[in-house]
Amino acid sequence: MEKGNVELKMPPDKASSSRLPVIGLGAKRKLDKENAPEPEKKRIRGPGTAVTIAISHPRVPTVATMPRAKKQEAAQKAPLKTGPWHTTAATTDVKSRKPVSTTSAPKPVSGVSPKTARKGSSKRPAWDVKGQLCDLRKEFSACQVQTEILTRENRELRSQFGQTEQQAKTLEAENKVLIGELTEARAQAKQDQLELGKLSAQVQELEELLHTQEGLVQSLQEERLQLQGERRDLAARLEVQEAQLQESMAALAKSQAEITTQAALLAERTEHLHGLEMERRYLHNQLQELKGNIRVFCRVRPALPGEPTPPPGLILFPPGPNGASEPSTRLSLTRPTDDRCSIIGGLPGPPLRYDFSFDRVFLPGSKQNEVFEEVSLLVQSALDGYPVCIFAYGQTGSGKTFTMEGGPGGDPQVEGLIPRAVRHLFSVARKLEAQGWSYTFVASYVEIYNETIRDLLACVGGAQKCQGTEYEIRLAGPGSKELIVTNAQYVPVSCEEEVEALLHLARQNRAVARTTQNEQSSRSHSVFQLQISGKHMGQNLHCAAPLNLVDLAGSERLDPGLSTGPADRERLKETQAINSSLSTLGLVIMALSNKEPHVPYRNSKLTYLLQNSLRGSAKMLMIVNISPLEENFSESLNSLRFASKVNQCVIGTARANKK
Repeated sequence: MEKGNVELKMPPDKASSSRLPVIGLGAKRKLDKENAPEPEKKRIRGPGTAVTIAISHPRVPTVATMPRAKKQEAAQKAPLKTGPWHTTAATTDVKSRKPVSTTSAPKPVSGVSPKTARKGSSKRPAWDVKGQLCDLRKEFSACQVQTEILTRENRELRSQFGQTEQQAKTLEAENKVLIGELTEARAQAKQDQLELGKLSAQVQELEELLHTQEGLVQSLQEERLQLQGERRDLAARLEVQEAQLQESMAALAKSQAEITTQAALLAERTEHLHGLEMERRYLHNQLQELKGNIRVFCRVRPALPGEPTPPPGLILFPPGPNGASEPSTRLSLTRPTDDRCSIIGGLPGPPLRYDFSFDRVFLPGSKQNEVFEEVSLLVQSALDGYPVCIFAYGQTGSGKTFTMEGGPGGDPQVEGLIPRAVRHLFSVARKLEAQGWSYTFVASYVEIYNETIRDLLACVGGAQKCQGTEYEIRLAGPGSKELIVTNAQYVPVSCEEEVEALLHLARQNRAVARTTQNEQSSRSHSVFQLQISGKHMGQNLHCAAPLNLVDLAGSERLDPGLSTGPADRERLKETQAINSSLSTLGLVIMALSNKEPHVPYRNSKLTYLLQNSLRGSAKMLMIVNISPLEENFSESLNSLRFASKVNQCVIGTARANKK
C-alpha cells in the first residue's frame, strides 16, 4: 500500500461480541459525505498517460468519492510532462500511438469512506463496538479495492515504463548512429571543402593552361600553313624520288642476279678452298712424316749468373753442309783431358769427342720464339686430328721447365712452349671458323710423383692437400680408346687467359725439391693435356686429338755417397722412381720402333697415360736439354746418348682421328 493508507484488522471474536444496534449511523454518513473536503489531486508522470489519484495526508484517499467520468476528463486534461531524456522522435512516437485507457478511476463504491467512517466512529459512544467494527470493515474493504486498483495501475505503468525504456535505448542507439553519421558528414564536408579548394586551384591552372594552349594553337596553325607549303614541295620531290626509285629497283634486280651468280661462284670457291685446306693438311702431314714422326731437338742452355764459365771446346756446333747459314743440326761434346796417363807412353790421354746429330740443335743464345717456330707446325697437326706429344727431357737443372713453361714474371719474351702452343691453337681455330670449322678445348694438368698421380688443378695449397684422393687411369667409356684420369679436373677453356690461370695454379702445386744438382728440381713428371675436338657441319667432318706437353723430371745418377737421413732417403726414392719411368719410356719407344708384339706401357704410369700419343699413329717430339757446365759432362753425355737412340727410331705413319 502507498504511504498514508492505514489497514486496521479486528479480531473476529471482538467484532462479533457486540450485537447492540447502531443509532444514527446513516445520518452521520450523509453528513460526512457533504462535509468531507475535496481530496487534493496529484499528477503522476508517466510515459504517454496522466493519471490523477486523490490523496490526503495522512489518511488514504477515498477513491469512490470521484466519479469515473471526472477522472477520465482530468486524465485527458492533464499536461504531458517530458523529461530531458525525451526527444522529438519519442514524442512523435507517443502521440502516434493510441491513448491507453486509464483504470485509475474505479467504479463508485457504495458505502462510507474511511475518513467519514472514522469521523462517525469518533462520535460513536465507546460502548458501540459493533458499529466501530463495521466502520473499520468498510474502510478496510475500500482500502483493498484501492490497493487492487493501484496494483493494476502500477503493473500497467511498469509495462509502459519498460516499453518506454526500450524505446529510449533504441532512440539512444539511433542517436549514436546519427551522431556518427553527423561526424562523418562533417569530416566529409571538410574533405569536400579541401577538395573544392584543390579543384579551384586546378581550375585556375587549367585556365592558365588553356590560355597557353590557345597561344600554342595559334602558333600551330601558323606552322600548319608553313608545313602545307613544305608538303607541296615534298610532294614534288617525291615524284622525282619515285622516278629514281624505279630506276634503282631495276638496278637492284640486276644486282640480285649478279649476287646469285656470285653466290654460286662463292660456293664453288668455298668447296675449292675446302679442298685446298684438306690438301694443305695432307701436305703438312707429309712434311711432318718426312721430318720423322719421332723428332728430336737438342737445346743447350746458357750459363747462368754465378756459374763458372764453360771451358772452350767443351761443346761444339759444327756447321752443316750448306755452311753456317742453315740451322745447326749437329753437336760435339768433348771430354776434357784428365791427369790419367796412357799405358804406352805415360803421357796424358787425348781428349775424347762425342758427335751427335739431331733434327735441330739450338745454341745457348737461342730465344723461346725460335724454339716455338720449329714446333708450331707440329702443334697445328693436333687441330688436323693427329695425336701430338712433346717431351722435354734432360738432367735436373738443364732448363726443361723453362723450355715448356717459360720464365717467372710473365714476360712474353720468355714464355714457354705451353702458353705459346695454346695461343697458336686458339688463333688458328679462329681463322678456321671462316671456313666452317668449330673447335672445343678441354684442359687437364696432372703430375706423376713416385708413380702416384696427382691433379695439379684440384690441389689447393700444395701437393699434400690432395693426397686423400685416389687417381687412376681408365678408359673414358665403353668402346672408347681415350684414356682419362679418374677424379681429375677436366676444364673447358675458350681463350688464352683461362689456360694461363690454370698454368699458374699448377705451377704453385707442383712438387719440387733441392738436390745436389739444382736448387729447385722438379721431382715429378708434369703432363699438360689439351683435348681438341673439331667439326665441319657443311662437310659433316669430325676430328678429335689430344695435345700432350710433358715436362719430364730431371734425370740424374744415384750418388753412392748420399747420406741416409730422412730427406736424403726421400730424394733417393724420388730418383729411383724418375729413372725407372724414364727407362720405361725408352723401352716403349724401342718396342714401337722394333714392331714388337708387346709394348710395356703399363710398366710406368707415364707411358700408360700417354700410350695413345706414343703409338705409331701419333707424332712425337723430344727436346733434350743439356747443361753447358763441365761438372755436368757425364749427365749431359747420358742425355745425348738417350736422345740419339730415340732419334733413330721409326714408329710408323701417323693417322688422323677423323670421322
